[in-house]
Amino acid sequence: MAPLPIDPRPLNAAERTVLEHILSAEFDGASQLRSQLDRTEVTAVWGPDSVSVDLQVREPCEHAALPTELVPVEAHVHDPSGAYVGEILVWTDRGATLAALEFAWVTDEMPTSLPTVMHGRLSWPCMTAPPALSAAKDEIAT
Repeated sequence: MAPLPIDPRPLNAAERTVLEHILSAEFDGASQLRSQLDRTEVTAVWGPDSVSVDLQVREPCEHAALPTELVPVEAHVHDPSGAYVGEILVWTDRGATLAALEFAWVTDEMPTSLPTVMHGRLSWPCMTAPPALSAAKDEIAT
């Protein structure tokens, strides 16, 4: 499916948090890509309800010099039980500017939200407290 163009908009909080987390890794070009975040806009979504988006960086900006279009960071996503549910991929335009944020999932259902960063890891689905902990609190209170 071709991306669905939208009126350019700034990164939302979830997109920015995930990008900041991935770009906090040290690799050639990381600092240049980090410096682009304030100038990055979302220009398309990859489908209805998709959290994967196309990005465009407004000039002027500092260009990275990555040898590939894919940012070289493994950003695996796990559910609260620790099971692998996918990964986040960050794509660049010929290694120079941020071009796309992709949630590549392996679950039966397409994710409707980006993962959260918890304890230095990407966790999905987004939860404020694990269900078992909430249930335990209720049992103790009764």
